[in-house]
Amino acid sequence: MLEFRFPDIGEGIAEGVILKWFVQEGQEVKEGDSLFLVETDKVNAEIPAPKTGTVLATFGNVGDTINVGDVVVTIGDASASPGAETPKEPVKRQTEAVEEENAGVVGALEVSSQVLETSSEGIKQATVSNGRKVLATPVARHLAKELGVDINLVTGSGPAGRVMKEDIRNFADAPRVEQKPVLTPMAPVAAKNGAPGLLEERVPLTTLGKTVARNMSLSKQEIPHAAVMDEFDVTELVNFRQETKELVEKQGAKLTYMAFIIKAIALALQEFPLFNASFSAETQEIVLKKYYNIGIAVDTPEGLLVPVIKNANHLGLISLAQQVQTLAEKARERTLSLDEIQGGTFTLTNYGAVGALSGLPVIKHPEAAILGIGSITKKPVVDEGDAIVIRHILPVTLSFDHRFIDGGNAGRFMQRLRGYLEEPRLLLLS
Repeated sequence: MLEFRFPDIGEGIAEGVILKWFVQEGQEVKEGDSLFLVETDKVNAEIPAPKTGTVLATFGNVGDTINVGDVVVTIGDASASPGAETPKEPVKRQTEAVEEENAGVVGALEVSSQVLETSSEGIKQATVSNGRKVLATPVARHLAKELGVDINLVTGSGPAGRVMKEDIRNFADAPRVEQKPVLTPMAPVAAKNGAPGLLEERVPLTTLGKTVARNMSLSKQEIPHAAVMDEFDVTELVNFRQETKELVEKQGAKLTYMAFIIKAIALALQEFPLFNASFSAETQEIVLKKYYNIGIAVDTPEGLLVPVIKNANHLGLISLAQQVQTLAEKARERTLSLDEIQGGTFTLTNYGAVGALSGLPVIKHPEAAILGIGSITKKPVVDEGDAIVIRHILPVTLSFDHRFIDGGNAGRFMQRLRGYLEEPRLLLLS
């Protein structure tokens, strides 16, 4: 019998909500058949069966939240041991016990890309004012911290009174009557730091917000960032786009500057492979990617999403323009597929789209670099004849992994980008 756990599907996704079941107990399934549809903070994904067999049990109803590592389906041979179907509740308890006792081993077995920092909380017992010692693992403590629960107030249901994840969830969901302090009308309550407590508000992060926070923290912890900045004279690019915009629109695409920049990036990456790579800290190796998948950061009402244009080096400007438009719309509508947010090798972020002139982008782990572009503005420039002329200027920032990329490489990469964007016809000839 196989206990199929909700897998780590990447991109920092740690949990999901069951939207639909495609199977039921006793049903025969083949390897690759869809078992259930799960909604995550980034995409909706159909999870396939890992093997051929009979569905012996399913765990979770539509609308339930499942975490990476939770047993969701058991698959086996129904005829092998008649009547030996595993009851749902005991399996669920066993799963929970294994996860709590190993304090995160389940995530490791599922080949997770997440790295949890070492915690001393599993070794040191917390003591509350009443003298009761609280037994809990880092898994339970981490969940309590996320939900804003004081773990010292939770009664544990595990062995020796150990606080389990379900105890945390039940405590968080239980209705409680908060005792409001009696306030003197003329004297607002002040926090210890002197700030008026009544003028503060706590806003919990959304699920997507939590994922972004984890990914940004991981990037800054793992990757030593360095950056170079420059300004490109894109006057010829502005003129070329204006001349060809209507022609491209007849092909059903909206020609933005993003298509030109993605094309230039794809060409430059082939000449400077270090920027299309990742670093393996375990083996101390640089992993050079021979494919060019460019992620484009999209600002959505729920937060930042990064859909990926696959094999950008094989696409022309019109195809790139169409993909940019399609992926941006799907990101805002939350209809991206899992494949459309995975496999990126380099990322482009356009903070000029929100009116910012410049910025310092954070690398998307485990990539080696990210390019940030600001708003194109008109500026007076001194030309070769010492005359002052008005030109269109694009501010550009390149953040890179300083473990294996130095400033010299970054400068040369930027100069190659400059050549493509200041003379856009090179993009058609290359």
